[in-house]
Amino acid sequence: MEYLMTYGWAILAIAIVMVSLYSLGIFNGSNLQPTATPGSCEVVRTAAQISLAGQCNNLIPKYVGMFNGASSYINTAFVNKEGSWTISAWINARQFQTTNLNSNHHNIIDSDLSGSYGNGFGIEGSPTVLRVIYNNGFLNYNYNFNTGTWYYIAVVYNTGNGTVTPYVNGVSLGASSVTIGSSLYQQYYIGRDQPNAVYFNGSIANVQIYNTTTDASSILAIYRGGIGAAPIDTAHLSAWWPLNGNANDYSGNNWNGDVVGPVVWKANWQSGYTAPSS
Repeated sequence: MEYLMTYGWAILAIAIVMVSLYSLGIFNGSNLQPTATPGSCEVVRTAAQISLAGQCNNLIPKYVGMFNGASSYINTAFVNKEGSWTISAWINARQFQTTNLNSNHHNIIDSDLSGSYGNGFGIEGSPTVLRVIYNNGFLNYNYNFNTGTWYYIAVVYNTGNGTVTPYVNGVSLGASSVTIGSSLYQQYYIGRDQPNAVYFNGSIANVQIYNTTTDASSILAIYRGGIGAAPIDTAHLSAWWPLNGNANDYSGNNWNGDVVGPVVWKANWQSGYTAPSS
């Protein structure tokens, strides 16, 4: 009892410090991994081969792109080609609108330029819906998103059977039949619905676009690689914006993005992120 009376306050102070460090994620294993500096991993394309160069494994980004939901986005100048493709990104919404999704969605990636649903392609979200916009309409998929939490989003378009399949955290939300015309293949924007000027409010990282249909096992492998995962199929990689401190394209295809408005390269982004289990 005398010992507790003497050292009780010191023990209590240590306990408070430990709880505070835990709440800040200090003991989260994913936060103890080495971070990646901008450009540390990229695709090298030569006449002889296509390969990854730099430090690409077991890294998490030092920065992510944070968008203000009002005026900031990235103009990539990238134009997708006809055929099958896969688009993926990690997102963390700071705020979702809870009213009519048609006018108050949060755009993640978009290539449409005009029209009620856009003459292109887009991925949008609300608290309970992941929406895929295409040139003839839209597809709604039920999913409960929490603000302040990181999610891996992927959408695969298979021109062979005319289906779109979205994934969240490596899990398919189901394939839907669509008819996508040539007007899809237009300029891409990150963080903005171009014709309606609706912006994403939150953070986006590791945007990858492939010019092929990526199967379910590969989507799961990309997700399990975590937020800093390098591309899994460099031969079919069309564009890759890690958003790790800049808007450069590290696919080797030179689709560097232009930052419009105050995109912040956020360093302390790990809250809400849990490294996927293998």
